[in-house]
Amino acid sequence: MKTVNVDVAVIGAGSAGLSAFRAAKARGASALLIEGGAYGTTCARVGCMPSKLLISAADVAHAAATADAFGVQAEVRIDGRAVMRRVKSERDRFVGFVVDSIDGIAADERLRGRARFLAADTLQVGEDVQVKAARVVIATGSAPAVPDMLHGLGNRALVSDDVFDWDDLPESVAVVGAGVIGLELGQALHRLGVRVAVFGRSDRLASIADDELNQAAISCIGNELDLRLGATIVSAQPENDQVTLHSRDADGRERTEHYRYVLAATGRKPNLAGLGLENTGLQLDDRGIPRFDPLTMQCSDSTIFIAGDVDGDRPLLHEAADEGRIAGSNAARYPHVAAGLRRIPMAIAFTDPQVMAIGQIARTLKPKQYQTGHVSFANQGRSRVMLQNRGMLKVYGERGTHRFLGAEMVGPRAEHIAHLLAWACQAQMTVDDMLAMPFYHPVVEEGVRTALRDLKENLVKQVYEIEHCSDCTPGI
Repeated sequence: MKTVNVDVAVIGAGSAGLSAFRAAKARGASALLIEGGAYGTTCARVGCMPSKLLISAADVAHAAATADAFGVQAEVRIDGRAVMRRVKSERDRFVGFVVDSIDGIAADERLRGRARFLAADTLQVGEDVQVKAARVVIATGSAPAVPDMLHGLGNRALVSDDVFDWDDLPESVAVVGAGVIGLELGQALHRLGVRVAVFGRSDRLASIADDELNQAAISCIGNELDLRLGATIVSAQPENDQVTLHSRDADGRERTEHYRYVLAATGRKPNLAGLGLENTGLQLDDRGIPRFDPLTMQCSDSTIFIAGDVDGDRPLLHEAADEGRIAGSNAARYPHVAAGLRRIPMAIAFTDPQVMAIGQIARTLKPKQYQTGHVSFANQGRSRVMLQNRGMLKVYGERGTHRFLGAEMVGPRAEHIAHLLAWACQAQMTVDDMLAMPFYHPVVEEGVRTALRDLKENLVKQVYEIEHCSDCTPGI
């Protein structure tokens, strides 16, 4: 049995693990990066990047199919093999960048094999290596969850990871789950000519908290995509080269339909099985995740830290990278741990229209703490020019201080507006500060100004008129 001694052992070479490893090294600690699966990160291999490649192809197809509204005639023919060829080729390119980065790490600082705790400071890696680590960072990521009823479908039941290995687009797919992943992939496949139905147990899309925004999203997306909200999957049976799916709608109506595949998009679960957490003495929550401080990433007062999707907190790449840096830095400087930078929460769904939420929103605020401003994009100038005049933005401000607190949106260019508003929120700007900023004409961001003006009126609660100007006419 070979024994390796190290200051910091990092379990997992994904986005969080790589950040943790580099942060520990930057503080002068000896570090070891342990990976039991394929290199390449979830984002590059099966997440952010390949999904956006598929969505981009779908957006082009949709733009061509709807071009006649602009007086432009276009004939659309989807070559599924060509679509997937580009998705996989570019996916492999992104993965290659990550693998090249890992290959640049010294060989004696990398170890392949499944890790398991024998004690809080001892790991068994594979069959023949023990790692004695003064501190450990758990960064093992997460994996798609599959409902029990789909387990009997064999290769007809898919998770999102499987989509990006297709050689061609299938004729039909039933998507189980109306969260971000289910909606993004479901809408993209629909626009690429696949017959798609999306089944959601609740009446919520993409975890949208606000009722009015949720209804706007249902109206917009449901106009093109077959949404089955409040639906129950009664049974799913394999039959030859397809699946017989029996479902019950929210109104009690039952259907029996056939799909080539069933795609489970019902969330992800942390990769903790087989990690031997029972040997660490850590306190676990009801999900089996170690309890930790989200500012230091330390598990209780132990020498073990956690980062990334495995902690079940904010399963997003930029959050994983931040958590990894905090965990790796604190593991290196232990016992002198310190709170790290946690940025304003920001989440984006790349549906059409896009969905975003930043900062604090109604779900996380006390009723008497805030006021709301809003704008509809139905008649917003630039949005109407682009025929993307759908959806709504809500902004939140603090009573008394008028500090900007956060926003939720379903509408055009939400990915860019999310960043604009997140920066303002993290800078602790007031609503007046934001209204003093320049707004060009005509741009979608003029809708932000309209919402902020509405918010200011609701905050000041006075009768005097705040000057209004139309977003679709010249001048100010």
